[in-house]
Amino acid sequence: MKDEDGDGAANIDDVKLFLKRNKAARKALKDDGEYSGGDFRSAECVALLKEADIVVTNPPFSLFRDYVAQLVAHGKKFLIIANKNAITYKEVFPLIKDNKLWMGITAFSGGMWFVADYMGKYEKVVDGVKLINVPAIWFTNLDHGRRHQKLPLMTMAENLKFSKHKEVKGKAAYDMYDNYDAIEVPFTDAIPSDYDGAMGVPITFLDKYNPEQFEILGITDRDNNSGLKTKEYTLIDTPNAGDLNRRGAILFGGDLKSTFARILIRHRRAKPAMRKKK
Repeated sequence: MKDEDGDGAANIDDVKLFLKRNKAARKALKDDGEYSGGDFRSAECVALLKEADIVVTNPPFSLFRDYVAQLVAHGKKFLIIANKNAITYKEVFPLIKDNKLWMGITAFSGGMWFVADYMGKYEKVVDGVKLINVPAIWFTNLDHGRRHQKLPLMTMAENLKFSKHKEVKGKAAYDMYDNYDAIEVPFTDAIPSDYDGAMGVPITFLDKYNPEQFEILGITDRDNNSGLKTKEYTLIDTPNAGDLNRRGAILFGGDLKSTFARILIRHRRAKPAMRKKK
């Protein structure tokens, strides 16, 4: 795209100006008999994809799995928007674990603001424009400097004494999962710097993930993809066995409680022996 408006940069404003000046360049995408015109799976869109060097877009969230699979199959570099929960998809998480996909530089907190250009819900108005907040983040396979910044951490003893989180400060020790060979770390800034074993951390850890500092082992949201699972519950053990088997379980006052989905990680140091499965 050329600098159509002469402001020294080529951006979306130049695209708009180009299309306004060159109406003949507009072309409706065609139905291919299977997919409607403009559908990313249509033959015409796939042909355009093959010509692209980098894909930057906001794909339909409901078809995100299919869209990522298409980009990966064609070996494309990309920067795309997705719901935060897409991290846990079985088609997406293995790409994160294998460092084939990671987060952009936007933080997890706060979501993204979009123009609410339809009649209905909106959450705020800025300069007369109605906006709505969506729990979305950037997913990419383009490297960036933020991804290689080391996360500053306290030791385990320091966290137990000084952490700002009441769930950590004052405890005698970090909780150990009953069904995973890992400790529960409920906040990213509470990751102990001196613990060499596996740790379960919130999915929000991923916007601080440095692949030189940490290794991603798996996720507690489904099967034993990490090799760290030590136990499978049955209905004889507990009435909520199905729920506990999908997540990390912690024993509180004699009752087993499941956590939210946790990314299982460890520092890139010596790899200790794992507990035997029961």
